Amino acid sequence: MVEEGKQAPDFTLTSDRGEPVSLSGLRGKPVVLYFYPKDDTPGCTTQACGLRDVYGELERAGAVVLGVSPDSEQSHVKFREKYGLPFTLLADTDHAVAEQYGVWGEKKYMGRTYFGVQRTTFVIDADGTVKRVFENVKPATHAADVLAALAA
Repeated sequence: MVEEGKQAPDFTLTSDRGEPVSLSGLRGKPVVLYFYPKDDTPGCTTQACGLRDVYGELERAGAVVLGVSPDSEQSHVKFREKYGLPFTLLADTDHAVAEQYGVWGEKKYMGRTYFGVQRTTFVIDADGTVKRVFENVKPATHAADVLAALAA
């Protein structure tokens, strides 16, 4: 997993608007890069809507919010529109960026084991350094945790 104090690995992914987004293109602004398992599932919806509800505060902090999951651009569009999400969702369909950040791995659910994205958030400074890593994110408190990290 990418560690606090290290440079965040650069990447380019396609957004829910069909445009390429590169982390390096956002230098000069703090970035909230959050990885989540799947669009329109209970935990992921709670997490995304929490960020939506504090988006004005995130903007005032100068932060760019990027949500990343293995879902397709089309799935992201439906998810964003259904819940009025004001931030960008990125399609990591081959989970290459999740692997690069160390958040792709074995998960257990209801006695079954499978591979997927571990719910993790990276708060990245304007210079591209990882300021804070939140592992095993709790969707209900995620937005408050992110705001606190940006203010620190």
